[in-house]
Amino acid sequence: MSETSSARAVDTHCPYCALQCGTRLAGTRQADVTVRPRADFPVNRGGLCQKGWTAPTLLTAPDRLLHPLVREEGGDLVPAGWDAALDRVATEIRRIKEEHGPDAVAVLGGGGLTNEKAYLLGKFARLALGTSQIDYNGRFCMASAAAAATAAFGVDRGLPFPVTDLGASDVVLLAGANVAETMPPLMQHLRTPRLIVIDPRASATAERAALHLRPAPGTDLALALGLLHVAVAEGRCDDAYIAGRTSGFAAAWEHAAGWWPERVEQVTGVPASLQREAVRMLADAGRAHILTGRGAEQHSKGADQVSAYINLALALGLPGREGSGFGALTGQGNGQGGREMGQKADQLPGYRSLTDPAARAHIADVWGVSADTLPGPGRSAYELLDALGTENGPRALIVLGCNPAVSAPRSTRVVERLAALDLLVVADIVPSETAQLADVVLPVTQWAEEEGTITNLEGRVLRRRQLLDPPGEARSDLHVLQGLATRLGAPTAHYPTRPRLVFEELRRASRGGKADYSGITYERLDAGEALHWPCPEPSADAPPHPGTPRLFLDSFAHPDGRARFLPVDHRPAAETPDADHPLIATTGRVLAQYQSGAQTRRVPELDKAAPEAFVEVHPDTAARSGLRDGDLARVISPRGTTLARTRYDHRCRPDTVFLPFHFAGAGRANLITNPALDPKTGMPEFKVCVVRLEPVPESHAGAPS
Repeated sequence: MSETSSARAVDTHCPYCALQCGTRLAGTRQADVTVRPRADFPVNRGGLCQKGWTAPTLLTAPDRLLHPLVREEGGDLVPAGWDAALDRVATEIRRIKEEHGPDAVAVLGGGGLTNEKAYLLGKFARLALGTSQIDYNGRFCMASAAAAATAAFGVDRGLPFPVTDLGASDVVLLAGANVAETMPPLMQHLRTPRLIVIDPRASATAERAALHLRPAPGTDLALALGLLHVAVAEGRCDDAYIAGRTSGFAAAWEHAAGWWPERVEQVTGVPASLQREAVRMLADAGRAHILTGRGAEQHSKGADQVSAYINLALALGLPGREGSGFGALTGQGNGQGGREMGQKADQLPGYRSLTDPAARAHIADVWGVSADTLPGPGRSAYELLDALGTENGPRALIVLGCNPAVSAPRSTRVVERLAALDLLVVADIVPSETAQLADVVLPVTQWAEEEGTITNLEGRVLRRRQLLDPPGEARSDLHVLQGLATRLGAPTAHYPTRPRLVFEELRRASRGGKADYSGITYERLDAGEALHWPCPEPSADAPPHPGTPRLFLDSFAHPDGRARFLPVDHRPAAETPDADHPLIATTGRVLAQYQSGAQTRRVPELDKAAPEAFVEVHPDTAARSGLRDGDLARVISPRGTTLARTRYDHRCRPDTVFLPFHFAGAGRANLITNPALDPKTGMPEFKVCVVRLEPVPESHAGAPS
């Protein structure tokens, strides 16, 4: 039992998105837990979305995993004891490493893992396994924004300012972000600003916009270049800011100079007049923010698209100016902390580069090993999944906190690769679609049953507090990592199971890094301090560092203190419509579901609100395909077919259809999505794939999920 598990109520945070809304949980057993939003937490201020209100329901999911499962020779998963399950995993790992080398064992983590879990997972992979083959599902979420922000500012923090700054803004531009559905409590901070929304869909957020720009999917880069062109051509740039705080403007302008508004209109469909109006609104605002979301980022050129929006923000003098700025809306619950703590293919804790000799030496010293023993960078997430079971790819995969059988692009291929493994191990709270394929399934705790820390979208480190003991034989992921590490010959003390002890090591590992947590302690967090990283440990006689809620006010994180314009130019999406596939499909989230749906599809209230896959389509487009509202449709791309219920929407672009990606089985949107990768980040092109629609004969009609 933990130090807090005997309490009947705890202050903690929602288990879903990166807002990490403050909540208060009460109850003595899983079946009677209640949740209330906390008015004292500034991000949600007493607000909570439908998912947050229903989160306790998942604690008693009918198929909650309560015991380890192992697959018998006959093919069935059957209950087993922890020792037997971990022994089987360790035995297989040793065999595979002996026969194929350490990189034959891979690890895939998740952006919902606590900082402590993400940190220990990276250490486990690189030391206990000795593998370079580790990445996480944040590669499908924040990779583009992270790369662009690091290149421009020298460091990546989703929002380099508190969420509450948005409420005092005059104008906020949202590029590819439908926060009214994906982060509803954030909308209370967007009531005052005039909103500019860039989205091909007439989303719930776009409905509240003062100005809605609707580019064809895959053309954001041309639009952002055009907005920069307008700013320069109409004399709306902040020339003093550009001269005093940035470098590289001339090279960026060289590309934008060729994207005058009328040319942009031809490529994107956005009227030149609206382009000019958007720039006027931003430039005339006393305070303004530009924010990107997955709609701008999940492309084979996602990093360049975010860079183009950053260039616009820099030209207008927004980043590093109090009350204004640029930011990216982190999606997953710990998408920020998850990419800082070492579970990403090319990073070490503290947001250190795995190829930096000084960074390697620092982490090696903390871990008590030689820097030469640390593997180099491995494959990015999709490349890793695509290589599973191949001649030169991993033969074993350990999965914590994600469901790639549903969430990865070209999922038929991914499922085939998972099936080709010698060993698939999945730690989860429910039998997700990936867990159902596993050789060993390990039941782990969820948010109300564990301690730890989470870092939200504004870089604020938060305490997750335990209300209940785990049910059945469920254990923390930290116990899983310790159990496997010790069976592979590592000292038990090197893999603590107490989150507080892991955090103390994490503090030392992050010291001096870009994401410096060394001055943050559980004691300070429990005392109610609001601590945003970087928060370095002070010298012996200095007071505690207060944290850094606003970055870049004095300088940017590059050695010369200047932000960088990045020269980028538009290029088409990886595929464009043709006679066989005349439409563009784009994917995204809906209000009642979350990520792969493994959690929310098990909550009756949420499942009732969004029970099956659908394809949102203009009535004229549907009619040309022989479809009526409510008909079951085949959505066919060059990679495969998904089934979805036709949903008329007169506001849709006639050339574009939309599918949510939360559903499993034949309704998986990722059966059709394109795994074309951004060369800078490994981000797949989730937002653009060419398709055609076909009706499903009545004799074959049924639920698409």
